[in-house]
Amino acid sequence: MDTIKAIHTRRSIRRYKDKSIPNETIQKLLAAAMAAPSARNQQPWEYIVITDPDLLERIPTINPYADMAKRAPLAILICGNLEIETSPGYWIIDCAAATQNLLLAAHALGLGAVWTGTYPNEDRMDGYTELFDLPEYILPHSLVVLGYPDEEPPEEDRFLEERIHHNSW
Repeated sequence: MDTIKAIHTRRSIRRYKDKSIPNETIQKLLAAAMAAPSARNQQPWEYIVITDPDLLERIPTINPYADMAKRAPLAILICGNLEIETSPGYWIIDCAAATQNLLLAAHALGLGAVWTGTYPNEDRMDGYTELFDLPEYILPHSLVVLGYPDEEPPEEDRFLEERIHHNSW
């Protein structure tokens, strides 16, 4: 799929077919996420691949906006690793770039995905830290829920000319 087309046609998908995602596809998703730019090329990310139905069922107790995880075959928790971060605070931006890459790769591979917010919500961060037994230097950033789409939202034009400023405000 053409990159510009992927950007303009990607939508949040919250309904999935009852079909597992092959490990090879999961590896492609993770490789795309890890190809994201990062401050000083430190790549301060870690990923938890979640396929266990019991764990997917528990996710909405941490984030009520991630209820679709109960019916998804896969979720990926993107985390920042403070032990390898050398530009303090940039892990947040780096993980956001990795999350966007993951979303675009999912769309290009025929999957549906939705980005569910975690950072900076302390309750959600604490919930994922407890659920996945994360060490203190690993901070949850985003949870992406994925599956083969069982819905097809229409393409939207989100271009807003009034938000563009040239050379000054």
